[in-house]
Amino acid sequence: MAVGCEIRKWVVVCVVVLVVNLRHIGAQGQPQVPCYFIFGDSLVDNGNNNNIASLAKANYMPYGIDFPRGPTGRFSNGKTTVDVISELLGLGDIPPYATARGRDILRGVNYASAAAGIRDETGRQLGGRISMNGQVNNYKNTVSQIVNILGNESSAANYLSKCIFSLGLGSNDYLNNYFMPNNYPTSRQFTPEQYADVLIQQYSQQIRPLYNFGARKLALIGVGQIGCSPNALAQNSPDGRTCVQRFNNANQLFNDRLKSLVDNLNNNLPNARFIYINAYGIFQDLISNPASFGFRVTNAGCCGVGRNMGQITCLPLQTPCANRNAFLFWDAFHPGEAANIIIGRRSYSAQSASDAYPIDIRRLAQL
Repeated sequence: MAVGCEIRKWVVVCVVVLVVNLRHIGAQGQPQVPCYFIFGDSLVDNGNNNNIASLAKANYMPYGIDFPRGPTGRFSNGKTTVDVISELLGLGDIPPYATARGRDILRGVNYASAAAGIRDETGRQLGGRISMNGQVNNYKNTVSQIVNILGNESSAANYLSKCIFSLGLGSNDYLNNYFMPNNYPTSRQFTPEQYADVLIQQYSQQIRPLYNFGARKLALIGVGQIGCSPNALAQNSPDGRTCVQRFNNANQLFNDRLKSLVDNLNNNLPNARFIYINAYGIFQDLISNPASFGFRVTNAGCCGVGRNMGQITCLPLQTPCANRNAFLFWDAFHPGEAANIIIGRRSYSAQSASDAYPIDIRRLAQL
């Protein structure tokens, strides 16, 4: 009888431990927010440019070579930073606006478009793209659909107030505008300081409608180190290794103002919580100490054409490098999945005090 009691006690303990563990696993798997809305350019586009007349497309191999669904329109061999952030939020894949339908939009929508900028003319030499103004209009259309699904504006506003919004624009306003003097007059019209002011002023005007249409938790992602991309090195670096400082200096002017904009918006928009993600600083770590992150090549693309594999992006069916995780850059402009995972994780959960301001995405989700 004593042995039977001991066995029963042991079974009860095991069942209790199993239930507790299952509850813990369930809690970990629950989405931290109901939805995630993404605005941006080719760094996070996941298919919105696939069916528009544009040279800025990535819906062909070898793009997506390491992605479970193959080429989707992502400018990467695999995941982008927002794929990583979305996974960490417990939401999984967020559909592109081009194909998002029905109740799928309740998990969020990705509006990002390759070659898009804050300025409407940015990227026009590449053909069709959806500028930030266009992305804002598409978001307004989504909100009207969410109102219809949830029944009224009040329910929709309450729902959206809990969601995460990430905005990452500005790169093309430099790459495909300011630093293309043969195509655009902006570098003759504005000093780098003036141009950063103009961009931030326009960006601020584009962000406010998002707030007016329900956005309350917004992460503004800074511009990375454009001057260190294989394309910049191929065209403007004497040795093909030294980052182009005038590009990076201009990016820092923009980022400094973007961080200040976060304070301004937090102080002036009731119940809003804006944060700044220091993509430039995170990237600086990868460039400065690549070996500690597993990178062996930081100045050339894994896939591309010409000097530094940086003259143009991957050609259709081109054979990329075999050791993709050893390359910081996938192509002439875009980090590879290995780098995107690091940037995405540090955007979600800051590893140093400078990664996010005033808090990171993980804490933003908890508010």
